[in-house]
Amino acid sequence: MRTVLVTGPGGAGRTTVAAATALAAARRGRRTLLLTADGIPGFPEDTEPTEVTDGLWSARIDSGEHFRGELLALQDQASAVLDLLGGNRLDGEELTELPGSAELALLHTLRRAARGDWSRAGHDLLVVDLPPLREALALLALPEQLRRYLRRLLPPERQAARALRPMLAQLAGVPMPAQWLYEAAARRDAQLAAVQALIEDRDTTLRLVAEPGPAAEDALRTARTGLALHGLRVDALAVNRVLPRHSADPWFAELAAQQEKTVDHWYEEWAPGTALCQVPHLGRDPRGLDDLARLGTAADGAAGDAGLAGGLDGRGPGRADDPWWIESPDTPDGLDGLLPGARIVTTGPPAGDGDPVLVWCLPLPGAAKKDLQLVRRGDELLLTVGPFHRIVPLESGLRRCTVSGAALTDGVLRVRFTPDPGLWPRTG
Repeated sequence: MRTVLVTGPGGAGRTTVAAATALAAARRGRRTLLLTADGIPGFPEDTEPTEVTDGLWSARIDSGEHFRGELLALQDQASAVLDLLGGNRLDGEELTELPGSAELALLHTLRRAARGDWSRAGHDLLVVDLPPLREALALLALPEQLRRYLRRLLPPERQAARALRPMLAQLAGVPMPAQWLYEAAARRDAQLAAVQALIEDRDTTLRLVAEPGPAAEDALRTARTGLALHGLRVDALAVNRVLPRHSADPWFAELAAQQEKTVDHWYEEWAPGTALCQVPHLGRDPRGLDDLARLGTAADGAAGDAGLAGGLDGRGPGRADDPWWIESPDTPDGLDGLLPGARIVTTGPPAGDGDPVLVWCLPLPGAAKKDLQLVRRGDELLLTVGPFHRIVPLESGLRRCTVSGAALTDGVLRVRFTPDPGLWPRTG
């Protein structure tokens, strides 16, 4: 299933473009499901997939309902602990969702659409209306982060010692984690893994929506770094609410000229790797399926005359390549098998007689040296670039090396690794 995740700076019209994209794809014969947390004129408000028109279904994400259901289920699982502590149970009617519940509800809905009960409907295309750009980047990184936390707090290998828990509890003087806690963690990990697989699939791309102007230009320039850090692939930039050019009104003409200047900058920064699709301003807010259809077909530039439905061809299932690669002057002894699946670029024979240096490379367009922090902790690299943060597990071969330097050159972070003689395998 092809998946398109739609986001952009706040107020850019991403929900409208997501709906227009879904409708345009459905009218070109693709069975399409649209997920959104916002109401759309002319669309049903149901939280289960409901048919909108031929070939198009939509489902609204109700974060409040999801929060209440999850908390009540947790109460039932922890009933013994609550009774022991004399706690009073909460009723669903008195629960108000907490900050962060909207993100968890969206991840839950994504899992249902990708691997859960909704996936059996056989949709060709999934269009997801994400939160604004900064929040969307944090949301898409959340499954990977939460799975790491679960592995650290409740290591799966500890379950093997469950028969010894009563004895260990007596020796330690504190109760050991109950079996249900490990089972709940394993269940959550499997759910998060399904969402992470969807995000990392090569058939999943981001579609950015922005109204041309200086503020959107700054927001997208900053976001490019975060997109690269997390390996997110952008298939198109929908330039929304484009005004007609050559207006006789000087005020409108000046606005249109400012938009045209911004669009020219975006062509320079994003093309040809990312298609630009210009969506015209209707002169009013879209008010139904007819207006959305007009936006979808009037959009220009994504893929010929396909409008917003352009660039939605499948790319084939499977995990997309990691955004980084490894440069090596040659093939060091023992390298084969120590970097499974890694992209290795051979740069030529090493200079001198010392051990060759492996260079781990990650493109970070727009990153500034002053905003970059790099820390190695055990078998992981902790990367911070401005407001964006990611923890990257190192390949087996790089774990046997020491970090000997790093540099940010021409938008590419290069981290130099030197094989540790005490850990690197020798063949001679």
